[in-house]
Amino acid sequence: EVQLVESGGGLVQPGGSLRLSCAASGFTFSSYAMGWFRQAPGKEREGVSCISGGSGSNTRYADSVKGRFTISRDNAKNTLYLQLNSLKTEDTDTYYCARTRTYWCNYALPFKRDDYPYWGQGTQVTVSS
Repeated sequence: EVQLVESGGGLVQPGGSLRLSCAASGFTFSSYAMGWFRQAPGKEREGVSCISGGSGSNTRYADSVKGRFTISRDNAKNTLYLQLNSLKTEDTDTYYCARTRTYWCNYALPFKRDDYPYWGQGTQVTVSS
C-alpha cells in the first residue's frame, strides 16, 4: 500500500524558512516522479513543484514559488523534501506530497492533479507576523 506522510509544517514569520518532508513507503520510491501541491480553504489545489525519479535531476516549479522553494529527494531514506525560503503570507496553505504514475514529471504548467494518483494527508504552513 502506498503511503505518504508529510511533516515539518508550522507557524513562521514572513521572510522565514521551513523544510517540509514526505516519508514514502509501499513502493519503489526512486522509480517515480514526486510532487508538492498546496491548497487553502475554498480554493483549488495548486501544483508547487515536481521532481523526476532517480537522482531527481529534473525539477519544475510554479511561477509563484520559483527562486524561493527547492524540491529534493533522498532515495536512501525514501523521503521527499520541500525547502521553503523567503516565505510570504500568501504561502499560507496546507501542503501535500503526491506521487505520479511515471518516472518523469509532466512539466507542463499548471501541474495537473490527475497526474498524481497518490496523496499524503497534508501539513499546514502558516506565514504570519
